[in-house]
Amino acid sequence: MKEKLSIVKIGGNVIEDEKALDIFLTAFSKLEGLKILVHGGGKLATQLATRLGIKSNLVDGRRITDKATVDIITMVYAGLANKKIVAQLQSKKVNAIGLSGADGNSIQAHKRPVKDIDYGFVGDIDGVNSELLKNFLSINLTPVFCAISHDGKGQLLNTNADTITSEIAIAMASDFDTTLYYCFEKKGVLLDINNSESVVKYINTAKYKELLSQGIIADGMLPKLHNCFHALENDVEKVCLGDDSMLDKNAELFTTLTL
Repeated sequence: MKEKLSIVKIGGNVIEDEKALDIFLTAFSKLEGLKILVHGGGKLATQLATRLGIKSNLVDGRRITDKATVDIITMVYAGLANKKIVAQLQSKKVNAIGLSGADGNSIQAHKRPVKDIDYGFVGDIDGVNSELLKNFLSINLTPVFCAISHDGKGQLLNTNADTITSEIAIAMASDFDTTLYYCFEKKGVLLDINNSESVVKYINTAKYKELLSQGIIADGMLPKLHNCFHALENDVEKVCLGDDSMLDKNAELFTTLTL
């Protein structure tokens, strides 16, 4: 019987709210068993770029990552955001270790090829070093990943945190009974965006296609749900979406996705 592993992704809206972050990290610290945390930090990066007089360029909500922006996101993601989270987890008796994809060659990627848009130094993941992560877990260390990978040639790459989360879950699924949690500000996938209680509790492949055709899953939820089903199709046991309350084992109001 495989040991249970929880892999949790936390959104940038939570990171920039100190009270919300503390509530989330408390819930994360109480998760039983082995766990891994992945975080973004896009809004903090935008704020720092503005303070330094560097313009943030976004196309359809996606950041164009030039050389100056790589420096900014490294400072924010791998530095400020990551180390604040690690320090707070230590205060909650979770022995966390902060990582980018370059550390221990944990996440290698390649620069996204230019098609219609040149996203700059953005990484598409080639592989996750699952042996390294297993070694950390075996000595009771909790990896905390920021949204940065590397290309093996010295270049850091801005990489979607949802994608990093699903690829880590897939890499670990052969050795662990893996559950993936996407934590964000909503209680789950909503039937009515204006009604925070209208959570769709269970979504399988057929229901997913139905919600897509109805336009209920749209905009920012599209890539998130794509990552969810990509993980499920690659042996991840279960995927959950909701706010931090879903990390409580008695929680009821969140979305669970299965094939």
